[in-house]
Amino acid sequence: MNVGAGTGRAGSAVELGTGGATAADVIAVARGGAKVRLSGDALDAMSESRRFVEALAAGPVPVYGVSTGFGALATRHIDRGSRAQLQQSLVRSHAASMGGAVDPEITRGLMFLRLRTLATGRTGVRPVVAETLAAMLNAGITPVVREYGSLGCSGDLAPLAHCALALIGEGEVMSAGGEPAAAGLALAAAGIEPVVLEAKEGLALINGTDGMLGMLVMACEDLGRLCQVADITAALSVEALLGTDQAFLPGLQHDLRPHPGQAASAANLLALLKGSAIVASHRTDDPRVQDAYSLRCAPQVAGAVRDTLEHARTVADRELRSAIDNPVVLVDGTIASNGNFHGAPIAYVLDFLAICVADLGSMAERRTDRLLDPARSHGLPPFLAADPGVDSGLMIAQYAQAAMVSENKRLASPASVDSIPSSAMQEDHVSMGWGAGLKLRTAIANLRRILAVELVAAARAVDLRAPLRPAPATAAVIAELRSCVPGPGPDRWLSPELEEADRLIACGRILEAANQVVALQ
Repeated sequence: MNVGAGTGRAGSAVELGTGGATAADVIAVARGGAKVRLSGDALDAMSESRRFVEALAAGPVPVYGVSTGFGALATRHIDRGSRAQLQQSLVRSHAASMGGAVDPEITRGLMFLRLRTLATGRTGVRPVVAETLAAMLNAGITPVVREYGSLGCSGDLAPLAHCALALIGEGEVMSAGGEPAAAGLALAAAGIEPVVLEAKEGLALINGTDGMLGMLVMACEDLGRLCQVADITAALSVEALLGTDQAFLPGLQHDLRPHPGQAASAANLLALLKGSAIVASHRTDDPRVQDAYSLRCAPQVAGAVRDTLEHARTVADRELRSAIDNPVVLVDGTIASNGNFHGAPIAYVLDFLAICVADLGSMAERRTDRLLDPARSHGLPPFLAADPGVDSGLMIAQYAQAAMVSENKRLASPASVDSIPSSAMQEDHVSMGWGAGLKLRTAIANLRRILAVELVAAARAVDLRAPLRPAPATAAVIAELRSCVPGPGPDRWLSPELEEADRLIACGRILEAANQVVALQ
């Protein structure tokens, strides 16, 4: 039983102890459907802290969240006979989100991360509350959470309240089969008894940064893979545009500008281009002094994204080892108010990553545009068309790419610089971290599609350089693409081919093809 930093596992199960969770745990539960269980230490810690809460609840001194109202209504002392109703009313009133339903993986991550905080034993809930939440996750019961409702301070209140609402047998959920259902019926079908909330438990279920944290963890996972894909598509474009690999040599990286992300990206490009007959064909007697920035500076941009991503992972790791609630139960039994529910640390890095995503996609689009322009493509046909004029080639694929690049620039506008007062000015500064997470998810999906367009264009351009052969690694990538997307030829319905390229990136087959030849960093 591991109750240190991280969790233990047995088979496909994730075991939550008092020490927090890992990013891999979040991915396994939110996306992989891994089962969850609570360690004995976690159950003991919850029982111990619950004794403190019950003692305070029985006493005459008002305690926030136990015997008072909430937010601006915290000045009202609630009599003992109304305290169970207090918690039920809190959950019902706060389950007020609107808009479209968010992806189920966001909600599963939200539930798992709230369970992670409950398992620390610092929230004062009974073990049965955590055990029931774990049972819902394991049964695949996913509450319907809508887009708008969280301001990223006092935690992700509305999204978490929808999860708590399902826990008490109310509201709407999606069943394990993806069918909408009433929460009470879904729980009954799974043999799960709804929870009757007691003192402080409603508040403990909704007062955390779990939604924005889950989105950060998943964004880091996705963007890490797309950084490698961006190196692959950049290498293909370097080959297709008769670029050089000499700007990526190690002596120009660590020795002169020791950013680790830049060095990793440059090493990837060198490895991907190793053995390229196309690159070798113009290594001498080339009148061009140097390549355009979108080729030559690819490691500088992709590397800066990597280094920013590493900072974001550090923030996520700290948060994954945190106990976010207000008030919290300290080891000595004190119940203390605090501001740890403020989402600023997470919101900032979510916004920072959105800037990186926008810039990485922007550079990829510039390479694509260069591939299609006969004035800059060094002998390639206009728009890579089979019969330019009769055929338009990939002209409009770049339009779609440019549209997503422009959208990502808009999405790079930070959410965290905004704040709007709420709760009668009691909550007068908020992080907007939930909104930052949602827009980052959109931006990352756009980036994947932007790279898919570059992949299609660069692969077609490399094919047009025949009989010169690409490097073994880029050839393997093109072969994988060609299993779904045909090579150069007359115009055909293009949208399905671009979607197929996007799917190959999303499912990891493009990365796998490259990694079978070289080990990407």
